[in-house]
Amino acid sequence: MSIKKILVANRSEIAIRIFRAANELGIGTVAVWAQEDKLALHRFKADESYLIGRGPHLKKPMGPIESYLSIDEIIRVASASGADAIHPGYGLLSESPEFCDACEAAGIIFIGPKPETMRRLGNKVQARNLAISIDVPVVPATEPLPDDPTEIARMAAEIGYPVMLKASWGGGGRGMRAIRSEVDLHREVLEGKREAMAAFGKDEVYLEKLIERARHVEVQILGDSHGGAVHLFERDCSIQRRNQKVVERAPAPYLSQGQRAELSGYGLAIARETQYRGAGTIEFLMDMDSGKFYFIEVNPRIQVEHTVTEEVTGIDIVKAQIRILEGARIGEAGSGIPAQADIKLNGHALQCRITTEDPEHNFIPDYGRITAYRGATGFGIRLDGGTAYSGAVITRFYDPLLEKVTAWAPTPEEAILRMDRALREFRIRGVATNLTFLEAIIGHPHFRDSTYTTKFIDNTPELFDHVRRADRATKLLTYLADVTVNGHPETRGRPLPPVSAKPVAPYSDAAIPDGTKQRLDRDGPEKFAQWMRAETRVLLTDTTMRDAHQSLLATRMRTHDIVAVAGTYARALPELLSLECWGGATFDVAMRFLTEDPWERLAEVRQAAPNLLLQMLLRGANGVGYTNYPDNVVRHFVAQAKAGGVDLFRVFDCLNWVENMRLAMDAVRTEGGLCEAAICYTGDILSSARPKYDLKYYVSLAQELERAGAHIIAVKDMAGVLKPAAATRLFKALRDATDLPLHFHTHDTSGISAATVLAAVDAGADAVDAAMDAFSRNTSQPCLGSIVEALRGHERDPGLDPEWIRRISFYWEAVRNQYAAFESDLKGPASEVYLHEMPGGQFTNLKEQARSLGLETRWHEVAQAYANANALFGDIVKVTPSSKVVGDMALMMVSQDLRPEDVADPAKDISFPASVISMFKGDLGQPPGGWPEALQLKALKGEAAYTARPGAQFPPVDLTAARETVETEIGRAVSEAELSSYLMYPKVFVDFAAAGELYGPVSRLPTPAYFYGLEVGDELMVDLEPGVTLVIDNLAISEPDEEGLVTVFFELNGQPRRIKAPDRSLGAVGKAARRKAEPGNAGHVAAPMPGVISEVSVTVGQAIEAGDNLVSIEAMKMESTIHADVSGTVAEVLVRPGEQIDAKDLLIVINASAAADAA
Repeated sequence: MSIKKILVANRSEIAIRIFRAANELGIGTVAVWAQEDKLALHRFKADESYLIGRGPHLKKPMGPIESYLSIDEIIRVASASGADAIHPGYGLLSESPEFCDACEAAGIIFIGPKPETMRRLGNKVQARNLAISIDVPVVPATEPLPDDPTEIARMAAEIGYPVMLKASWGGGGRGMRAIRSEVDLHREVLEGKREAMAAFGKDEVYLEKLIERARHVEVQILGDSHGGAVHLFERDCSIQRRNQKVVERAPAPYLSQGQRAELSGYGLAIARETQYRGAGTIEFLMDMDSGKFYFIEVNPRIQVEHTVTEEVTGIDIVKAQIRILEGARIGEAGSGIPAQADIKLNGHALQCRITTEDPEHNFIPDYGRITAYRGATGFGIRLDGGTAYSGAVITRFYDPLLEKVTAWAPTPEEAILRMDRALREFRIRGVATNLTFLEAIIGHPHFRDSTYTTKFIDNTPELFDHVRRADRATKLLTYLADVTVNGHPETRGRPLPPVSAKPVAPYSDAAIPDGTKQRLDRDGPEKFAQWMRAETRVLLTDTTMRDAHQSLLATRMRTHDIVAVAGTYARALPELLSLECWGGATFDVAMRFLTEDPWERLAEVRQAAPNLLLQMLLRGANGVGYTNYPDNVVRHFVAQAKAGGVDLFRVFDCLNWVENMRLAMDAVRTEGGLCEAAICYTGDILSSARPKYDLKYYVSLAQELERAGAHIIAVKDMAGVLKPAAATRLFKALRDATDLPLHFHTHDTSGISAATVLAAVDAGADAVDAAMDAFSRNTSQPCLGSIVEALRGHERDPGLDPEWIRRISFYWEAVRNQYAAFESDLKGPASEVYLHEMPGGQFTNLKEQARSLGLETRWHEVAQAYANANALFGDIVKVTPSSKVVGDMALMMVSQDLRPEDVADPAKDISFPASVISMFKGDLGQPPGGWPEALQLKALKGEAAYTARPGAQFPPVDLTAARETVETEIGRAVSEAELSSYLMYPKVFVDFAAAGELYGPVSRLPTPAYFYGLEVGDELMVDLEPGVTLVIDNLAISEPDEEGLVTVFFELNGQPRRIKAPDRSLGAVGKAARRKAEPGNAGHVAAPMPGVISEVSVTVGQAIEAGDNLVSIEAMKMESTIHADVSGTVAEVLVRPGEQIDAKDLLIVINASAAADAA
C-alpha cells in the first residue's frame, strides 16, 4: 500500500520537515494554515495549502490555535484535497487518540501509533503501570489526582516531598510544577490543571517524586506493523528551562556502554510490549548520584529533537514513519530501517533551538518582522527552520521557535565547537533571539564536561551575563535613517559643506621610529624634563587634534577624522614633542554632541601613534569638568587618563590659584605622568596700567609651581594677548627663575602670535604649541608649518619635515571643509582681543551664543561688555570656566542694556547669572587679591562666601556605590574609565550610554554621513573594526505615514533592510513644529540657543518670582539655566527633559502678576 498524498496537520518547522521527506519519496503534500499564519513559510512549501478555521461552513471563525486543534477542519481538508494520509507532527493533535479515530473513520491513514496504543501510552499513569508490569524502573508517583484537597495532600505525603506535578496528557513542560511543601500544594495543583486543560483539553494531573540531581535521557524507538521494533539509542535532553528542552545531544556523552545498553533495553521492552507502530520516545530520568534510570513517560510521536538521532544513526525517522505506515518491515530492504544489529552510532550531534524568547526579559517571546536574516551553513551543520528569513513576520500566536540548528562531529568536543561557530555565524535582526544565551550554555565548563543536570539553567546565573548581541549594523542604520530624515541637531539650519575632495590621510609605510614616548618611558619624568631643558632645538606640540578645533569649530571634531591621520604623524613627524589630543572641552563635547566615547578616542590615538607623547588639558581640581569634585574623583580620573594613554598633563587653574592645582599635580606625579603646570597669562606686563599681573607675579607663580612639583612650566596665553616684546622679557625672566623647561601656548586671534612664538623661542622657550597650517590662525594657534620654515637653518630648528607638514595639512584642509556648519564668521585677525581678552576657544562660542540670542549685530557691544565685566570682577584670569562667567555677565549686560555703573550700583537690584553668584561664593577658587567686596556682597545677597579650596569641602565619593548606581541606571557594567566619565558628567554620560545603545558605534561613520545622513543613491563603507566593513546603500525614502514615520530602504552588505524613523518636523502624529516666543512678550520664555532640555524646574500653576530657575539647556559646551524675568504663575510648560529645541522656541508661558505688570 503506497501513500500518494500526505496532509500535515501541523505548522512551521515540523510541517516543512515532513514535506521534505514526502517530496523525497515522491509523495504529494498538503498544508493547512490558520488565518494568523497566512504568511508562514510552511504553506508555501507544500504542493497545496488550505485555510482552516474560517469559512461559511463554520458558525464563527476559529482562533489561531483552535484552528489547528479542530479535528473536523483537518479531516474536511484532507478529504477535499484527496489526501490519503495525515501526519500530525508534534504538539497540537499529535497525541490525540480521538484524532486517530477520526482518521480511521474517514479512511485516512494516520502516520503514528494505533489509537489503542496512543491511549495506553499517551496517558502517563497507564504508561507508568505498563512499565511496572515489565520491570522497567519508575519514579514513585500517584494515581491521577482527585478534586479533594485533603486526599491530594495525603497522596503527596505518601511519596514524600519534593514532588513534581505533571499532566497526564501531552508534554512540552505544560502543567509541570515542582512542589516542595504542602503550603504550595493546592495552589500549584489548581494552576497545573488549568494549564493542562488549556494546552491539551484535559486537566488530568498526577504527582511524581522529584529527583533533585537528575539528567533527562530518552530512547528513540521505531516499530512496524508486523511486531518488529528497534531502538536508535538515546538522546540527552537535560538542558531545560521550565521543563522545556533547549539543547539536545545524541548520544548522551556521559553514559558508559553498559548504561547505554541498559537504557536502550528498557526502551525496547516497552516498544515490544505495546507492539508499537511508528516513531516514539521513551523518556527517563537518570539520578546522577546513583546512576539509576527511572521511566517517566512515552511520547507517542516524533520529537522536536529527532534530528540529532538522525545525524548519528543515518536513519531518516520521518521517512521511516511513512514507510512503516505503507507496510514496510524493519530490517528489510526499502524500509529505510536496518535491523537492530546493523544500527550503529556514528559520531556526536548537538541541537540548539533558536527562538524569539528574549533572555534579557525573562524569556518573553518577541514578535515582529525579521529585518535581516543570515543563517549558518557549512560542514556538519543542519538547519530545520520554520518562518526564518528576511522579511518574515513572527506573530504572537504561536511557538517562538525560529530554527533548529544541528551540529555533527566525530567527538562531543568538536560538535560543541562546530555549534558555537554556527551560532556566532547567525545574524537575525528585527526580533529578539536567544542566540547568545545558547552560546553561553554550550560554552560553559559544566556543559563541556557533561556535569550538568536538568537544573543547569536555573542554577547558573552567569549564563545571563552576556545575552545581548552588539547588533552594531542595525543600530548604525537606525542612526543613519534618523539623521537622513531629520538632520543632525548640531548642523540643522547651518551652512552646508562645500563640494570638495574627501579627506585621505597621507600614506607612509615607514616603520614607526622611537620618539618622545620612548624617551619618557626610559628616563622617567624628571630626566625627561632635564632633557627638554638641555635640548638645543625647540620642541613643538601639534594642537590640531584638540585646542585648534576647539577654538575654530566649537570642539566638534570627530574621532573618525583624528585617528585617521594619527599614524601618519607617528611615521612622518616623530620629532614632535607631543600631540595635544585630549581633555578640556573635547571630553564632554564628545559624549554630549558627537555621541562618542572620549576614552575610545584616546585609546585609538595611542595605538596609532605609539611613539609620541599624548597631551591633555586638565582643569586642576575641576578635572575635565566645569564644577568642583571630591578629591578622590579627580585622582580616579587622572589614574584612568594615565592608564588610557595620556603622558603629558597640562594642569591649570582658571584663576591661577596654585592651591586648586596641587591636587591634580600630585595625582599626575603619583601616576607617573609628566606634570606640566600652566600659568594662565592675562593683562600686559609692559603696561604700568595693569600692575596686578606684572613680571614679578608670573615669576613668583612659576617658582611656586616648581615647589609644588611641576616637571614643566607652561605659559598658557589663552587669548593671545602676550606681545612679542613682552614674551622676550617674560621667558628670559622665567628661564632665570627656574630650572624647569618652559612650554608656550598662545592663540592667534590678534594675528601676530607667530611673532610672539618666535620671540619666546629666542628668549629660551623650550617648547611651543602650534596648529597644522589648515587649522591655524584666527582663534586657533599660529601656523606650525610657517614656524618650522621660519626656524629652518636656525640653531633652534625643530627638525620637522616641511613636505610632510604640507601633506598632513592638505588632509586637515579637506577635513575642515566637512565642518562648515561650525565655522565662525571671523574673517581675519581682531585687535579687539586686546580689549576683551577672551580665550580663543570662548571667542567663537560666545559669538555663537550672541547670535542665538539675537545679539549678533551688537557683537562689539558684547566685546566691550566683556571687558567691562572683567573690570567689575577685579580683572581676573579668564579661562574656562572663569571666562564663561565673564561671558555670561557680558551677555546679560548687553541684552538688558546694563552699564557697568548699573551693575556696581548697590541701590539697583540685579538678578546676576547663576555662574556669577557661584564664582563670588568661592566655587571657582580665589583670584589674586580676592574679589571686589562690594560687588560680591551685592551678588550674594547675604549668602556667605568661603575661601577654602572648594573640593576639600566634599566628602570622598563611594566609588563602589557610584558604580552600582550608574550600572543600574544604564543597565550594564561600566569600566573604570566609564565610571570616571559618570563621576565627571553624570547626566551627560547616562544620556550618551543610552544613545550608544540605540545608535551603536557612530564614531565609525564618516563625518558627512554622521552629520547629514545618506542621500538616495549614496553608498557608504563603514569600517567597524579592522577587517570588518559594512557596505550601506540608501535605495529609497518613503513619505511619512499616518504616524509620522518615514521608511528608509537600505541595502546592508547587499541585503535589503528597512528602517523606520520618526519625522520630527511632524511629531509622532503629524503635529506642527514648536511654537515660537512672541518678541516683547515678557510672559514668553524663549530658548536662547539651540540645545537639549536637561531639566524643567517648574510645573503648570506654580507661583514663581523673577529670577527663579525655569529650565536648563545643554548647549555650547555648557549647561545654561534660564531664569524668570517676571513674577507670576506658570501657565504652560511646553518642553520636557531630553527634547531638542531651537533658538527662540517657546519653552514656558508665564501669567505675569499685577505687580510685575505695573512695574
